Amino acid sequence: MRLFRPLQPPILQHGLIDSNYRYREYLPSKSLEPYIACYWTVEFNASHTDKLHRIIPDGCVDIIFDLKASSLSKGAFATGLMTQFEVITLSQNCSLFGIRFFIDTAHLFFTYPVSEFIGNHVFLEDIWGNDSAYLVEDILSSTRISEIIEKVESRLLKFLLLNETKTDDLLETSMQYMFFHKGMISIRTLSEELSYSERHLRRRFQKELGVSPKELLSIIRFQSLLQELYLKPQFHFSDISLKYGYYDQPHFIKSFKYLYGISPSKIFKSDPH
Repeated sequence: MRLFRPLQPPILQHGLIDSNYRYREYLPSKSLEPYIACYWTVEFNASHTDKLHRIIPDGCVDIIFDLKASSLSKGAFATGLMTQFEVITLSQNCSLFGIRFFIDTAHLFFTYPVSEFIGNHVFLEDIWGNDSAYLVEDILSSTRISEIIEKVESRLLKFLLLNETKTDDLLETSMQYMFFHKGMISIRTLSEELSYSERHLRRRFQKELGVSPKELLSIIRFQSLLQELYLKPQFHFSDISLKYGYYDQPHFIKSFKYLYGISPSKIFKSDPH
C-alpha cells in the first residue's frame, strides 16, 4: 500500500462543496492500488452563479471522461503533470469521471510517454486507438458510478496483463526514493543512490514525464505536507512546515501560493506567522 496520497482542494476545504457542486473520490480495488491514486467525480449544476474549480499539482496524471460529451471521440482525454495550480470556471452543467494515475507506473497504461501530455488535453482515442470508443460508449451509457468503476477496472487490468514486463526501473526506483523521503532528498543524493549522473536523471525525467526531478520533488514534498496537515489538524502549522524543510516562512508562503493559488492561512486554522 502506498503512503503517498495526493489531495485536491475540495477534500481539504469542505466549505467548497455545496448543493450545486460535488467532488468525490473512490478507492481502486486492491489489485490496482499500486497504480491508481483514486477515481474521482465532479458534478456541477449550473445556477445563477458560476463555480470556481481549483486543481493543484499532485504528482499524478489523469484520464477524464466527460459524461455529458456530445460525441464519443470527445468523451475522454488525458492530462499531463501539473507544476502550478489552475482554476477553472464552471458555468454550465458538467459531470466528469476521472482516473488518477500514479506517475511512476503510468507508463503501463499509456502508449506514449506522459511528457507528451504536458499542457495539452489529448483525446483518449489518440492514445488507445479505436477501442477507446467502446469504453467511452460503455461509460456514457452507465447509470451508476460503481458500474463505471467496474468497467474501467476491467480495462485497466487488461492493460496490466499486456504490459506487465514494460517496466522502467530507473524511473520507478527514483520515484520510490522520492516518495519514501517525502520529497526531501536532493538530486545529488538521489543520483548517488542510483549510480547515475544528475544530468542523466534530468534528461530521463524530462523525456518520460515532461518535468525535472527538482519540480517533482517540490510537488511530492508539498503534497506530503498537505496530507499531514489534513490528517493532524491539531498540530501547529509552523511545526509541520519546519518538518518539511520550510525554514523561512515568507519563502514557504510564496511557494505555497505558487502551487495552491491562495495563502495557507485561508485553508488551515493555524496561523503560519
